[in-house]
Amino acid sequence: MYSDKKNILQLAALLKAHGVRKIVLCPGSRNAAIVHTLSNMEDFTCYPVTDERSAGFFAIGLSLQGGGPAAVCCTSGSALLNLHPAVAEAFYQQVPLIVISADRPAAWIGQMDGQTLPQPNVFGSLVKLSVNLPEVHTEEDEWFCNRLINEAILETTHHGKGPVHINVPISEPIYRFTAKALPDVRVITRYQGLNVYDRDYTELIDRLNAFNKRMVVVGQMNLIYLFEKKYVKTLYKHFAWLTEHLGNQTIPGLPIKNFDAAIYSMTAERQQDMAPEILITYGGHIVSKQLKKYLRNHPPREHWHIAADGKIADLYGCLTTVIEMDPFEFLEKISGMLDNRPNNYPLMWENYCKTIPVPVLPYSEISVIGKLIQSLPEPCAIHLANSSTVRYAQLFEISPNVEVCCNRGVNGIEGSLSTAIGYAMASDKLNFIVIGDLSFFYDMNALWIQNIGANVRILLLNNEGGEIFHTLPGMDKSSQSRRFITAEHHTTARGWAEEQGFAYLQATDEETAEEAMKLFATPEQQAKPMLLEVFTDKEKDTTLQREYYHGLKNRE
Repeated sequence: MYSDKKNILQLAALLKAHGVRKIVLCPGSRNAAIVHTLSNMEDFTCYPVTDERSAGFFAIGLSLQGGGPAAVCCTSGSALLNLHPAVAEAFYQQVPLIVISADRPAAWIGQMDGQTLPQPNVFGSLVKLSVNLPEVHTEEDEWFCNRLINEAILETTHHGKGPVHINVPISEPIYRFTAKALPDVRVITRYQGLNVYDRDYTELIDRLNAFNKRMVVVGQMNLIYLFEKKYVKTLYKHFAWLTEHLGNQTIPGLPIKNFDAAIYSMTAERQQDMAPEILITYGGHIVSKQLKKYLRNHPPREHWHIAADGKIADLYGCLTTVIEMDPFEFLEKISGMLDNRPNNYPLMWENYCKTIPVPVLPYSEISVIGKLIQSLPEPCAIHLANSSTVRYAQLFEISPNVEVCCNRGVNGIEGSLSTAIGYAMASDKLNFIVIGDLSFFYDMNALWIQNIGANVRILLLNNEGGEIFHTLPGMDKSSQSRRFITAEHHTTARGWAEEQGFAYLQATDEETAEEAMKLFATPEQQAKPMLLEVFTDKEKDTTLQREYYHGLKNRE
């Protein structure tokens, strides 16, 4: 029988799955549940050592003799500090060592409770990675716990070898051993430096060819990568390719971009039918909440993430494989190794997404963004500030000759305007900036920057507050907190823009927007940078958005 603590069960199962076999166990009460579980598993050879100072170095010897990572487990408090010299030796000698420490609940640290001290990150820079496991109460806790343990064990041999620290908080009761078996756990594997002659590479391709429903999702990439025609032909037909405008030209062929609205419109049965069996991802952030929710609720059997840094990014909660490689190099290598049996899955996605209507709405934020996108000269760059502007732009088709930029590293509103103006300063193309009022006024000193070029054109959507906040559930008009949450205001950019040398345009309805856009979106070079301020009604904007999505929901 094993401990009933789910973080301990995940730890034991993953140590076994990753091939860790030698474990040094130190005495104590707080780590008794870990010791009991590990020592009752035939998969491990356990060594009892009383003094943690000796135990750490003893574990180094075990690792050096066998080559793979050995583990050492201690109780809470100062017992952990006695492992510090061994951890330092393992770090500088590059020995794979897993330090497992039991801990008391965080609430009792610094409260005069015995054997307590701040244990997470106690080894500082002398470990390759330090993780603090959650106590598991929900499915998300268990997923998080699983991911952290996978990351830590993988890191012992990633870009050189060395020690890692896994801290395990354990609440009372400790001595409850009711689990009859270990859980089935998700094991994340990492492949590094693959080439076509590796056995690992062949095994990956065999796994890939075993699936019929294959999907590739590409996140934000600030570049253009032109695949050779021979790769485009062989790659495109095998996958459903999904990306947002922020992915730019990084797909071999024409990607599906209106998947957010498509997923929203699907019945539960269609969502299940169109779910992938294998998901491959590369690139940065994905904006779509619908896609995240969809793939988390319909997880593929395998999820491969391809990244040159080899870092674990488990956005959809089902990551199984990390391929440490340039994604384009990987795709080009596999292009000639994919089987040629008929595959209707990509067409299922393409045909369904073609039925999603482009929004045709009266004067509103959405309609003005659509009007600009449809009027963009080519080539040019369009900068989407954040939040609503990014999501609304996704409803319209943007030419591949238009470069799309956005600050989606952390997704905050600060600096959107400054980043775009800095980009435009070094660009010889027209740069259009689509920005909401809160993002603009938060970063309005960007207009203070000297020598802003005439190639800058700012479309400011001013509905006197944070439009997205009006869609929050339970946010009624009479709420006392409304003015604090939505940041309502009655400010215009006209004075500041004109004082800083911008040509100022204004739109308040369909007619004035149409007239202003003729000058704003013209490819002819102007003498000054331009700012077009569009005033809309936030209540109407919110209603139109809801009506559009409501119409999608009732299509099937």
